[in-house]
Amino acid sequence: MNLHLGGKVRRRKLIIFDVDSTLIDAEIIDELAEVAGVGKEVAKITSMVMKGEIDFGKALRERVQLLRGLPETEVIKVAEHIPIMPGAERLLREAKSKGYTVVAVTGSFMIVVNTVNERLNLDYIVANELVIKDGMVTGEVKGPLTEQNAKVHVLEQIAKSEGMSPQDCIVVGDGANDVAMFEKAGLSIAFNADPVLKTVADIIIDQKDLGLLIPLL
Repeated sequence: MNLHLGGKVRRRKLIIFDVDSTLIDAEIIDELAEVAGVGKEVAKITSMVMKGEIDFGKALRERVQLLRGLPETEVIKVAEHIPIMPGAERLLREAKSKGYTVVAVTGSFMIVVNTVNERLNLDYIVANELVIKDGMVTGEVKGPLTEQNAKVHVLEQIAKSEGMSPQDCIVVGDGANDVAMFEKAGLSIAFNADPVLKTVADIIIDQKDLGLLIPLL
């Protein structure tokens, strides 16, 4: 764990997490793609978007289109078996005990994140909708996080609703689509992140254990 806090030591009571490879030890869209038989194609695009090599919105739509025809029942099965990141439940319990509002902001899908939340008890979830019609994935996606820098706007909105500024917030993530959010927040933590995100992070953690964040609360 590398620490380079500078002057950012203000006390904060709002913590915002990415979900894929942060609160969970998986990429939701990659897991769905494996079931749909398009795992390699989707994983390649996911890798490119996490490194900042392709626009997030364009990549999201391309990947979701590849899921067309996947039965809703299979989506639910994937949701029920998503692994929680080691240390996540302990970290969130500790954060709540200290009065933090805990938020998940993700370009992934509410149908899966809601199931994950049954184990995590988050205060807010902001996610996209995987469009399903007649029991099948249509290949479409809707929601507030379908474009490259959408997360920073959500950060600003939630902070305002909680009566604070983004500078009063902690953010935790791992990919290029978290960069704008990291640049706006008061304290940013790159968790097993791609190099592009580490360059803008205040704290870098390279171990799969969210419990390492507890002393930073």
